[in-house]
Amino acid sequence: MKLTHRTAALALALALPLSLAACGSSEEPEAGSTSSSTTSAPAPSESPSESASTDDMATKPFGAACDQVPATGAGSFDGMTTAPVATAASANPLLKTLVTAVGEAGLGDTLNSAPALTVFAPVDSAFAALPKATMDAAMADPKGLLTKVLTNHVLEGKIAPDKIAGDHKTLGGGTITVAGSGEDFKIGEASVICGNVQTANATVYIVDKVLLPAM
Repeated sequence: MKLTHRTAALALALALPLSLAACGSSEEPEAGSTSSSTTSAPAPSESPSESASTDDMATKPFGAACDQVPATGAGSFDGMTTAPVATAASANPLLKTLVTAVGEAGLGDTLNSAPALTVFAPVDSAFAALPKATMDAAMADPKGLLTKVLTNHVLEGKIAPDKIAGDHKTLGGGTITVAGSGEDFKIGEASVICGNVQTANATVYIVDKVLLPAM
């Protein structure tokens, strides 16, 4: 009887560590299995190239006449960004008459020293389309009529294309109304033919007609 008890106790002592080891091994993952805690990869975000493309669209000049602007040099889009507006315009071959008129009125320093402007700049053909008597009268009165005409093309602040539509008070004291959206804008009968041109202190919209103030 004592032998039987001793044998049973010995068997129990041997079996206990084996059963504990078996229980411990059941908690470990099988070889080749994957953990259930693995997280999924995050969704891809907008690529840097897509973001840069959007930014380029917001700052790029637009319009049918933009291809007439020189590709290089001081009168190019890149060149104009480094100079204040009157100086930048003087290098652009589309704006020779405007630059001459600004010089006659003595407005070059005023425009160049302003912190931020929006300028509607008539091309040479716009001035040529004016009645000769009107142009002669303006040039003969540089501090009066000519200055009033020129400042009717200038707004305070740099206004982006997505904000340009609406009524605006000009530096000449009048009001102009810009209608349109996207890349299609009109001021009265004048059309923007190359917009969102940047200079060091101004946003320029080149137009095909002179914006005469109400007399």
